[in-house]
Amino acid sequence: MTRRFQDAQRTKGAYIRRMPRIAVPSVALVWALLGIVAVEIVVTYARLPANELYHVSESGLRGGLSRALVFLDFPVALAALPVIALAAERLRSSRVAVAAAIVGAVLCAVVAWPHVVDQADLDAKPVNALPALGVAIAFGLTLGAHLLGERARVNALSVVLAALLLVLALPWLAAELGFSLDGVPMLGSVFLTGERVGSLAAVHHGHHHGMDGVLLALTALALLPLARSMRAPTLRPATTVYLSLQLAYGLANAVQDAWSEQLVKRGTVHTEIPSVLHPEMTLAWLGVVLAAALFSLVALRRRGVVGQSTSDRTDGVEQSGLPRSERLRRLDGTWRGE
Repeated sequence: MTRRFQDAQRTKGAYIRRMPRIAVPSVALVWALLGIVAVEIVVTYARLPANELYHVSESGLRGGLSRALVFLDFPVALAALPVIALAAERLRSSRVAVAAAIVGAVLCAVVAWPHVVDQADLDAKPVNALPALGVAIAFGLTLGAHLLGERARVNALSVVLAALLLVLALPWLAAELGFSLDGVPMLGSVFLTGERVGSLAAVHHGHHHGMDGVLLALTALALLPLARSMRAPTLRPATTVYLSLQLAYGLANAVQDAWSEQLVKRGTVHTEIPSVLHPEMTLAWLGVVLAAALFSLVALRRRGVVGQSTSDRTDGVEQSGLPRSERLRRLDGTWRGE
């Protein structure tokens, strides 16, 4: 029985390794995606009156910049933490860079403090500048570590999941721009968006926490291959586990918001999925934790599979922006388990 199980596991590992992969500039895509959404928020919240938006009191350019600052706290500061870890691992020989990474991580983590980001009041507060500063440090470290030129080979399953998330996010993408999908051929009949439910449209204009979930999930999918290529024995599993939790948390928030807007508000179902925005002792959060544990086991097991070909030893990473000597050193260290 044990031999049969081991054979099945080897077959499964070989199948995963043979899955088609697409080389993408993961970190560059992450920053580009977050930056585009931030610009959309500034424009939309500056253009529309506050009463058409969600839990904000200011409009005009001031209102747009205020909401964008809160966006840099949540979800961007959470997405920036694994980027800081990746940069710190590559810049570990520089004390200044390591110190900057620690400061940046602490500042980003401020977003987890209660009421730093309050869904009932999304106007910017002075404390919101701290996680935003952490995000700025993360971007500076990204440039210093040349992460924008590093490519990751993302497998087909991740690409399919990312595509499904983008389809789910279509109403939120329209809302980011201040529009609904009403009247759009096909999409207008599939998605409930502009119809009034209470004082706001079913999908109100502006930013949604479901979109935050999509961004966190996409970021995790993009960065996981890079995390599995890390050489630092502590940072590698820690970053992988964090990204697995980020993936589970992002998926849960995206599904919860879509369920509420597209099914409950339509009257298709009457049971709401509980919010998972904040950690709580609930069955919903137990599901998030269990999903994160499963994602972690899969990611860490794939990283530890032996018998890989030379092209697989970097575990899905193409470090095209690095000198050849550095790529060989990392490859050798990965193979020896450093």
